Amino acid sequence: MCRRPGLLLSISVLFISALIVTFGVVDVETASGSHIGLGLPAQVPLLFATIFAALVGVLYLKQSWKKMEEGISDAIQVSIQAIIILVLVGCLVGSWIQSGVVATMIYYGLEVMNPRYFYLAALIISVVVALATGCCWTTSSTVGVALIGISAGLGLPLPITAGFIISGAYFGDKISPLSDTTNLAPAVSGSELFDHVRAMMSTTVPTLILTALIAFMMGDSAQGSDGGRIILIQNMMRAEFDISLLAFIPPAIILLMATLKISAIPGIIAGITASIIISLTRGSSAHETMNVLFSGYVPEHLNAFAQAASPEAIHEIARNFASAFPEGSPALSVSPEVFSKVGELLTNLFTRGGMTSMLETICLIVVALSLGGIMEVCGFLTVILEALMKHVKSVFGLIASVLASSFIANVFLSEQYLSIIVPGRMFRNAFNSKVWPNGKRLAPVMLSRSLEDSGTMTSVLVPWNTCGVYVSSVLGVATLDYLPYCFMNWLNPLVSLAMTFFGIAIIWREPEPQKAEEAMLATEVA
Repeated sequence: MCRRPGLLLSISVLFISALIVTFGVVDVETASGSHIGLGLPAQVPLLFATIFAALVGVLYLKQSWKKMEEGISDAIQVSIQAIIILVLVGCLVGSWIQSGVVATMIYYGLEVMNPRYFYLAALIISVVVALATGCCWTTSSTVGVALIGISAGLGLPLPITAGFIISGAYFGDKISPLSDTTNLAPAVSGSELFDHVRAMMSTTVPTLILTALIAFMMGDSAQGSDGGRIILIQNMMRAEFDISLLAFIPPAIILLMATLKISAIPGIIAGITASIIISLTRGSSAHETMNVLFSGYVPEHLNAFAQAASPEAIHEIARNFASAFPEGSPALSVSPEVFSKVGELLTNLFTRGGMTSMLETICLIVVALSLGGIMEVCGFLTVILEALMKHVKSVFGLIASVLASSFIANVFLSEQYLSIIVPGRMFRNAFNSKVWPNGKRLAPVMLSRSLEDSGTMTSVLVPWNTCGVYVSSVLGVATLDYLPYCFMNWLNPLVSLAMTFFGIAIIWREPEPQKAEEAMLATEVA
């Protein structure tokens, strides 16, 4: 007969698992030159943490391995839809780059650039691209890199620019129905995708407005201009892609379908189909167009621009791409170093997408869910939750516990998905069963919203979290340098707490039809 774990054992298993993941992921160099941590991909230490938890369950708690396997299968089953969407998002990114959708959004986004409003523009552009792609990582490594380059040319502080890029990217990622975390959170908590998105708007939109006001006020310090660099970026994109308003059709289709509450998968497929049609009508072969869905897009001309090392080479490019580089363009007056750097930047910007680009993320989700499934089967999470719930006497206390747990998971488990999965599975039963003094239960979207308010948003603020490591390396700005300027990310949990404290935007579960009918009959009898 299997044993029930005690509170001390449950906390110890969770803490040791967190140490395994943290030590495996981080790679901190000390003053003496030695390294702390292994700097491994998160999947590897997560696997060993899963093995450790399973060994405790089998050897000490006497759980059967069959029960463990069932727990893992059940946990993975919860996120099958999110995994399918991830595969489709890989196809979407590749097809959108090839058809010029991403380039067109960046091109027209750059049109609104003005040094005084640069921070606000960086925020808005990042929001738009993240909404369209559903990925803060893609936004940071595409338009984010371009905006960092422009910021450097304008002589603006890179940490501030990075902060607003990240703020916009994470807002778009959090709201977009294409986002993996936006699909994962409702899957874990038991809510519906578009109900979850609507619930998040109540805490996220006010935070975005506050962030936009801060960006506008900070614009006074953004002086200077580098019109030639911006034009150069636009000209190079014109040489590689067909820039036209037609490219706004695929994202418009997805946003329309989302508004009509059509499921995410058909919406993404519609966006892919529209971009495929655009690519084919612009002369791409069927083989090229379909291969991009699997392998991603590789630029055809941008690499040649990156290798231009002399004025003669630049003018040769201008002759070969006369429509993109008209005679007398300010872009042709830049130094060969700047020309090649911009070419390299854009090459990296647009070399991405495809199903293969999502395999690492899918692997991460599967391993993380396996750990969560074993923790749940063994009862570690249940014991911790029961101890915690004894001290939770209000809705504010429950939401605060979810927000705190997600942040702690980001710090100790070093992975954004775990900060959603682990607290989500811990608190799901509490949201389902807890009846409050008004006779109602909180809706599942309150859990999924809170998971994202903290789990998604604060992941990039932790230097050793996979999100913090990735974004800081892509943007070239240290996590602790950009952290103070990620207003969206650290304000969002505070806004969520404040709204809950004042009873604003609390969403209650609708009465079940049978119980509602019984209550009505009881009222009539009385």
